[in-house]
Amino acid sequence: MVWERSKTNMTQLPENLVIRKILEGEVSMFEILIRRYNPLLYKVGRSYGFCHEDVQDLMQESFVSVYLNLSGFQNRSSFKTWVITIMLNKCYHKTQRLRHQLEVSSNGHEKENSKPMFASDHTQTNRAVVNNELSRVIEDALQSIPLEYRMVFSLREVNGLNTAETAEVLNLSESNVKVRLNRARKMLRTEIEKMYSADEIFEFNLIYCDQIVERVMTEIGWRNVV
Repeated sequence: MVWERSKTNMTQLPENLVIRKILEGEVSMFEILIRRYNPLLYKVGRSYGFCHEDVQDLMQESFVSVYLNLSGFQNRSSFKTWVITIMLNKCYHKTQRLRHQLEVSSNGHEKENSKPMFASDHTQTNRAVVNNELSRVIEDALQSIPLEYRMVFSLREVNGLNTAETAEVLNLSESNVKVRLNRARKMLRTEIEKMYSADEIFEFNLIYCDQIVERVMTEIGWRNVV
């Protein structure tokens, strides 16, 4: 199924208006939300420790969940934190499934399917996502940070959430967020922080953004037809 984009510039439409139009039946408007949050969810998934392909699957699952539960979204929290929370829940449950699989296959006859975060994979796909050797230095440093610190750093410094939003997503106090962020910064080598900006840590190529849009909108369309 090919979803045609509107010729008018709709990217700046207020979120509440987009959501209302989707709930009123304009399913194609959901593409706006996918494109708006694609880069953010990609960075969250990579920071959690999943490889490019797994993150794409998690993003698709998350966006479908967002769509199916859109009518239940309440403005007590921001839409951004709500979407991130859904993605984090998907990441957590996948981690638990993988952990269970590893326990079952602990006899060594099966190999783990998942890859460590920022795996040094020289495939074309990985080169497109992590497109230079210098950014890998940063990624290696982040890999060594425990998950609870890595996620705070990712949400605050990579995704640009403020302290309150980060606290809400991770169910922490704001003071705890600040403490973890400071510790995460200290865990990174000083020379890396001086040489590179947070924006250089991850890149989400537009070609992958298009793929996620097509996958999600196709599944949503199929659900609407059924």
